[in-house]
Amino acid sequence: MKFKLSLTFFLFLFLYQTANSQNQPLKAYGAIPTQDQVNWQQMEYYMFTHFGPNTFTDVEWGNGKEDPKVFNPTHVDCRQWAATAKAAGMKGIIITAKHHDGFCLWPSKYSTHTVRESLWKDGKGDLLKELSEACREYGLKFGVYLSPWDQNHPAYGTPEYNQVFANTLNEVLSGYGEVFEQWFDGANGEGKDGKKQVYDWNLFHNTVYRNQPQAVIFSDVGPGCRWMGNEQGVAGKTNWSTLNIKGYEPGHGAPSVDILNTGVQGGEAWVPAETDVSIRPGWFYSPSTDDKVKSVDKLMDIYYTSVGRNSNLLLNVPPDRTGRINANDSIRLMEFRKAREESFSKDLIEGAEIKASNVRDNAAQYSVANLLDDNYNTYWATDDSELNPSIEIDLKQAKTFNRLALQEYIPLGQRVASFSVKYWDNGVWKDLTDATTIGYKRILRFPAISTQKLKISFTALACPLISKVSLYNAPELFSATEVVNKENNKSLSTSKWKLVSPVADLSKITDNDDNTILEVKKKTPLVIDLGEAVLIKGFTYIPFNKVQSSNILRYNFYISLDGKNWTQVKKNAIFNNIANNPVKQDVTLFATKSEKARYIKLEPIETVDSGDNYFVAGIKLF
Repeated sequence: MKFKLSLTFFLFLFLYQTANSQNQPLKAYGAIPTQDQVNWQQMEYYMFTHFGPNTFTDVEWGNGKEDPKVFNPTHVDCRQWAATAKAAGMKGIIITAKHHDGFCLWPSKYSTHTVRESLWKDGKGDLLKELSEACREYGLKFGVYLSPWDQNHPAYGTPEYNQVFANTLNEVLSGYGEVFEQWFDGANGEGKDGKKQVYDWNLFHNTVYRNQPQAVIFSDVGPGCRWMGNEQGVAGKTNWSTLNIKGYEPGHGAPSVDILNTGVQGGEAWVPAETDVSIRPGWFYSPSTDDKVKSVDKLMDIYYTSVGRNSNLLLNVPPDRTGRINANDSIRLMEFRKAREESFSKDLIEGAEIKASNVRDNAAQYSVANLLDDNYNTYWATDDSELNPSIEIDLKQAKTFNRLALQEYIPLGQRVASFSVKYWDNGVWKDLTDATTIGYKRILRFPAISTQKLKISFTALACPLISKVSLYNAPELFSATEVVNKENNKSLSTSKWKLVSPVADLSKITDNDDNTILEVKKKTPLVIDLGEAVLIKGFTYIPFNKVQSSNILRYNFYISLDGKNWTQVKKNAIFNNIANNPVKQDVTLFATKSEKARYIKLEPIETVDSGDNYFVAGIKLF
């Protein structure tokens, strides 16, 4: 009798616990994405395109004073842009509808600095209309960049301007069909003595959502997606899609670049990272960069540090002065697509057997077999109490691979804090690699190994939800077509140079090593004796290649034949966008002919940060 009672009791307890566990649905962990943000993340890779007066004036940031007639592309072909993006494997195009100079690529009712005032199509053109229609034709999503900074509009710097900008937004977002992303940056003002605008971000965001409720809004702090802290293509090795945004705003009011690069574990809002980087050194087309299109190897490296680190890749491809994507860029895009296909076309995990240390409720719905299918919405999950589970992969035979890709099911939150990977070698588990976050997608690179078994162990903040595991054997290097620029200026020899000011080691700025830098007190100009009078047309300033470093922002430049009597050839000039994109800056001093000089003087007026020194990694003359 006692035995029957005990058996009945334990059977009841088992059935109760089983029913109770199976009836506990998965709960979201922390901040979670909207469906529009999930759709956006699944795009992974799309095109940025900078086009405007800067394309023709050879600057990165125009000043709003340029004659709109300078914008006169001869053969604009937005269908060529769209066809190129489609062939490159991109999912959309975001156009700089209005950059900081205020020039509008559509005939705006709220500006007199537009394509209507240009020579292009006798003032009857509309770039946004042509591009949005081309995107629809080629099955691409259409996005817009509108800078709130406007160096042309007379109302900028007054309370009235915010409504002017909201009207401009409304005009664009209601006139060209669906917009998948609205791109904002926080650029504000015209230097330390220039006009500043207190932006009404609530008004701007409400205008976007009223017209395009599905649009993902980009800025330093989202709210749809965030800048990840640099323009070099490198998201953080740790990259949370969550961020604390209360009390912050785009621009100077944003979190530090380090926080933007990594996100915040347990952050209050879902604001995933977007990696914006240009295929050329600058954002706008320049003939001088025709031979500086990034190599396939560099683009693949960027792919791994963006898409491979839980970030979307927004690759800038600027149209040239004809209004078409330059052949150098389009060829490189096709080579880049081929390289990705060669790397990821064959998933070596196919046919493997996977075992897990735990499966939620032992239910088929959460089976570890879900890791092998191509359905993102199926995933392996563990019981709520299992925060350190592992999976063991048996490939059935030894295979050689050097890439591991993992995906979390993010609609219920980002959960994995870290993971480690071991491989089976002659009866012993050996360490292969480890990493922190996964997010939507994580791709790890390591030297090729041959093994039959892998073991992946997870440390999670809540029961992990893993959608996919993949293994690849990717080529390590890709050959690329060499591009020759016949217009390159010739660099002048530095063999006779002497550093007059400051008293320091000249080799730090002439050794062609961008990692060696000269630190100079801010009030001390850089003066160089060239050793003899030479003809110069311009100079190159090479900054320290770290974002937000104490590089020169604004400067004066002088030349002299005797070191006493100086001629100023640049006054209050700016190295455009050097805070976020510290790359080599080529400056043409004389438009039509070269001038003789024996001495040059670079006089900093303003630096990127407020430190006591400024940095110079290199100076060249041409």
